Parts: sequence; C-alpha cells; structure tokens
Amino acid sequence: MKAPAPHQPAFRRIEPDARRLGLIEACARVLARLGAAGASVRAIAVEAEVSPGLVSHYFTGVEALVAATYAHIEEAVAETLDRAVADAGPDPRARLDAFVTASFAPAIADPQLLATWIAFWSLVTARPAISAQHGEQYAGFRARVAGLLGDCGVPPADQRRAAIAVTALVDGLWLELCLSPGCFSAEEAGGIALAYLDTLISKDR
Repeated sequence: MKAPAPHQPAFRRIEPDARRLGLIEACARVLARLGAAGASVRAIAVEAEVSPGLVSHYFTGVEALVAATYAHIEEAVAETLDRAVADAGPDPRARLDAFVTASFAPAIADPQLLATWIAFWSLVTARPAISAQHGEQYAGFRARVAGLLGDCGVPPADQRRAAIAVTALVDGLWLELCLSPGCFSAEEAGGIALAYLDTLISKDR
C-alpha cells in the first residue's frame, strides 16, 4: 500500500496573502476614517491588530501600502462592473446600460468607499505613484465605456468625447449619491444616465 503523502497545512500557502489583504483592508478603513494624513504605519497596524513590524515586512512603507490599497479597490470596483456586464447578456445596449448603472449600486455608491477615494484623490497631486494609478484607472474606465459605445454603433471618431462625457456624468451622479443620498435615488441616477445614453445612440443604429 502506498504511504499517504505528508500533510501540508493550507495556512502555509494562504497565510501571507491573507495577512497582506488584511493590511490593505485596514489601510482602506484608516484612509476613510482619518484621511491620507492619518494613514501612518502605527495607525494601520493598530487597525489591523498587528505589530508595526508586520506592516514593514509586507510593504516598504506607507506609500507602498496606500498604492496597493488603491489598486485593490480599483480591482474590486472593476470586478463589480464586469460582473454587471456579464450578467446583462449579449445585447450591446444592455451591456452598456449595466456597466453605467452598476456604479450606483450599494457596493460602489457607498459613503465609506467615497471617503477612501477622497483620501486617494488628495494624494494625486503630491504622490507621483498615486497620480499614475489614478491616470491609469480613469483611462481604463473611459476605454471600457468607449468600447461599449462602439458596440452600440457609436462611430470611432465620436467614441472618445462620448466616453469622457459619460464618465463625467457617472462620476458626478455617483459623488452626489454618496454625499447626499436623500437628494435622489440610485434608480433616478441610473435613469438620468440612461437618458443621456439615448442621446448618444441613434435608434436606427
């Protein structure tokens, strides 16, 4: 009979990733509560209930941890939007509508998430790495909108400007929905955005 293979505890593989993720999530909470100025190694370590040395073990400094947190939140938002598009099925207009209106879902139109984004935005002009991440994130969102508009028949020459306008509209509605949720609902925000899409996409396309 073949001897059983030695048991390999799963935590040896997942613990480092889990700890790193825990530090990123703690950093996001500190940024939301205290802003960029309050995001120190000590504050994040206290939030994560670990020693400051563990933070330094996984990240070279606060700036690296903030950059990783920015990337993590960007990825989570992108996954939510991509899931909405996938769930919309094959119809191009349904996919575009789903991508645009997903920004008003509770998972994204969240005051704490807004507070974290505000902390990130405050670093854009001061930290080159954060500025570069912001530029990539914004360009990626616009490119996705432009592609979805193209699938709906918007000519290539018009896609860039249309994507900028749609992105600005979504950002503005999202911001006010987070800041003043009693002013209008997520459904109203979605209706406003969809009505604007109607002006971009001719019925005969």
